[in-house]
Amino acid sequence: MAILILGIVIFLGIHLVKSFAPDVRAAVIARGGKGLWMAIHGGSALIGLCLIAYGFDASRATSGLLYNPPKFLTHTALTLLLIATICLVAAYLPAGKIRTATKHPAVLAIKIWALSHLLCNGETNSVLLFGTFLAWGVILRISMKRRFRAGEITYPPFVSYRYDLIAIVLGLVIYGLIVWKLHELVIGVAPVVMG
Repeated sequence: MAILILGIVIFLGIHLVKSFAPDVRAAVIARGGKGLWMAIHGGSALIGLCLIAYGFDASRATSGLLYNPPKFLTHTALTLLLIATICLVAAYLPAGKIRTATKHPAVLAIKIWALSHLLCNGETNSVLLFGTFLAWGVILRISMKRRFRAGEITYPPFVSYRYDLIAIVLGLVIYGLIVWKLHELVIGVAPVVMG
């Protein structure tokens, strides 16, 4: 569990620097350029992600059960994950209504992803992982609201509903692949158990 916690601290910590320690980021860029900051950020995120994956997998055998979610919540979680996938795709397209309405669709996707996993996973390691990601998403959204009011960030203007359609279609395809096989291949757990 210690490796999982270390991974979470590294991964989420480096992603909160821009919001909560902008002077640190600015100092690194001033000294070595934006490339140095991107290398530190990317390297830290990758190390954190690897530690999270290893620590989560290693803790499965020893993780106790904090709560036993009812089976019907699996269906709720799967529905939420579809919405999260569409929001995530919308975040990387020119602005349609989904992107302009949600303002930060990638952050919203992370919050929905984390919440959906908390609904159907009551193991200690799952609650730790998804609970901290949900908290991070909430903190990040609050920080972005503050930065928007300060004029530090702007939102893209609406371009076309066509990008909503693309987000929905691509989101459905990606979601279908995840549910069909990718989740089981990457995570080792099938999200839908047949039979």
